[in-house]
Amino acid sequence: MNRYNYDSNHLWIQHRMRHQKRQRLIIAVSCFLLAGICVTGAFFFQKKQGHSPTDATKAPIIIEVPSPDSTNAENNPDAVIIVDSPVGQLLAEADTIAAGYDYDRAIELLQSSEFASEPSVTEAIASYEATRASLVKAKIGEVTHIFFHSLVMDNSKAFDGDDDMNGYNQVMTTAREFEKILQTMYDKGYVLVRMHDLAYETTDENGNSVMKPGTILLPEGKIPFVMSQDDVCYYPYMHDDGFATRMIVGEDGKPTCEMKIDENTTLVGSYDLVPILEDFIQEHPDFSYKGARAVIAFTGYEGILGYRTADKYANSETYEQDRQDAARVAQCLKDNGWELASHSWGHLMMGEIEMERFCADTDKWEEQVDSLIGPVDIILYPFGNDINDWHPYTFENERFAYLYNAGFRYFCNVDSNKYWIQIGDNYLRQGRRNLDGYRMWKDITAESEGRERKLSDLFRAEDIFDPDRPTPVPEM
Repeated sequence: MNRYNYDSNHLWIQHRMRHQKRQRLIIAVSCFLLAGICVTGAFFFQKKQGHSPTDATKAPIIIEVPSPDSTNAENNPDAVIIVDSPVGQLLAEADTIAAGYDYDRAIELLQSSEFASEPSVTEAIASYEATRASLVKAKIGEVTHIFFHSLVMDNSKAFDGDDDMNGYNQVMTTAREFEKILQTMYDKGYVLVRMHDLAYETTDENGNSVMKPGTILLPEGKIPFVMSQDDVCYYPYMHDDGFATRMIVGEDGKPTCEMKIDENTTLVGSYDLVPILEDFIQEHPDFSYKGARAVIAFTGYEGILGYRTADKYANSETYEQDRQDAARVAQCLKDNGWELASHSWGHLMMGEIEMERFCADTDKWEEQVDSLIGPVDIILYPFGNDINDWHPYTFENERFAYLYNAGFRYFCNVDSNKYWIQIGDNYLRQGRRNLDGYRMWKDITAESEGRERKLSDLFRAEDIFDPDRPTPVPEM
């Protein structure tokens, strides 16, 4: 029996396909209508001014420009951008930048343009400067960090009763849940920031490398957070279980995913966290601080991004091509604002394995993954297994010293508390919160079992939890 069916209650893939088709149709119709508006508006304006549409020298099209504050754009019914106007194009570009809270870059763009003295441009600059002056400095020590694994795209395949079902139910999040989480957090005022926004490495007066807290400036009421995704490798055991197969570079130059349905059918589209989050930010640019995206973490023992790049595949006919393709996709991720990280080479308990194996694993990461994607300075510990207790890292800790000398500066464990951040002299350490089936089920059953809810600052778990999940979710 073919488990791939078209029941909308069980196959989220079809929802994504219909959503993408609707997006393409809306864009096409919008472009057509906008073109018609531009032509019609130009005709009547020129007619009013005494010009014929066929005059050799046409008067410039005068337009109403959008409010520089993108958050008020929807309340400004007269805000119309005519694509034939260079000033309108400039203001639209600046408004897009400002929507992501990068007012400095928006102002610089306008001030350096040939239209800097235009009244509409100077008005926009003044508005950006006023908004910038009202921003509030975020408390770095109170920034939460949420994380996910590969998203379940086809519930009927992931939750089909086979040996892997319990694991998927515990540590995976479904696409429907992820999209609800994004919308709920957006509605609450959460804004995605980079790990590198939290702290940055610099040099002190003595020439020593030091870590300094970053500065995140947001409007009053906005809440910064970090997001990451583990194991973006699309392991062979996940094939035919309702997950994406690998990541590719889309026709638009952005990362997207392939999903193999059967031997003859492979779909391309938003079939995992990266493209779904990218879609959401395109629709809600104010969900991303200065173009921030999530942290994407790899292991190396099977390869990365769905490509079999591990050395054990060196005799494969596709090995070299896989390495080239994986490197290309990794570069595409970086070019589009995603931060890349290590999840160790072998997905090991980094705080418990013998030191010899610890060093060998770190070396393999550098040899087999760094060589493809370039050096990374973030490590997300598998299982949240830290190399120390809560006390600060020092070079007396040989594991920290080894990772530091390998280039790592940002270290993440797993912590179900709202936030936990430690900025040491030369590193940043942060706890991450798993938003998966296990954690949501624990929240749903918390009150009946006399426990505290852990996710209430983000969402109400009952509103997110996918009804397709088998319950109760097994204990970890």
